[in-house]
Amino acid sequence: MSAAPKRFYRDAAPAPLGENWQVELNGRALRTPARAVLELPSRRLAEAVAQEWREQGEALEIPRMHLTRLANVAVDRTPLSRREMADELTKYCETDLLCHLAEAPVELRARQEAAWRTIRDWAGPALGIMLMPVQGIMAAPQPAASLDAARDHAMSRDDYKLTGLAFGCALFGSALLALAVEQGEIAATDALARSQVDETFQAEQWGRDSEAEAALQARREQAEALGNWFSAL
Repeated sequence: MSAAPKRFYRDAAPAPLGENWQVELNGRALRTPARAVLELPSRRLAEAVAQEWREQGEALEIPRMHLTRLANVAVDRTPLSRREMADELTKYCETDLLCHLAEAPVELRARQEAAWRTIRDWAGPALGIMLMPVQGIMAAPQPAASLDAARDHAMSRDDYKLTGLAFGCALFGSALLALAVEQGEIAATDALARSQVDETFQAEQWGRDSEAEAALQARREQAEALGNWFSAL
């Protein structure tokens, strides 16, 4: 395993960049892996990214700098991959976690419905995305109009929001949860809890080992960062 890079700057601060914002380290613009200036759409987001850099110790914990990583993707990759990212969100809709209900036990099924039905019911009127639930893991065809609505919504987002949506789909295993967070319907930490209904139920029955607990804590940190990302846009 390679050593973490050493901190090479004293201070990090937001700075104007035309109508947008950037982050400066010791007065020099922070750049992406592709060497573009890390341009951000709001002072609030630039301040949040700068705070990530200020909070670093002598060694940089790059994997935990979630806002910086999202910003890098939004600048370097998303502009070149918008159609593919919208298609990926649509694929999540085809097999969305919130549509796969357990046949048994009854208690788990009840918890799933309590956590998931409100989001399914919200997505129809709010976004035109009406997905049909099934029992078990086998997916059923979803309405074409709903899949088109999901793709159109994703394509209508700017690069920063589309980046957050893609990250949310992977984090939650659900396009509906990612969309609910992006739209401000629920908090990102709430979305993560809803995505973990099955795992929480199993942990109550059998316990959760230290590795699983560490993985869940990492996901909580990512969910908090995603919430901060959307609220700062």
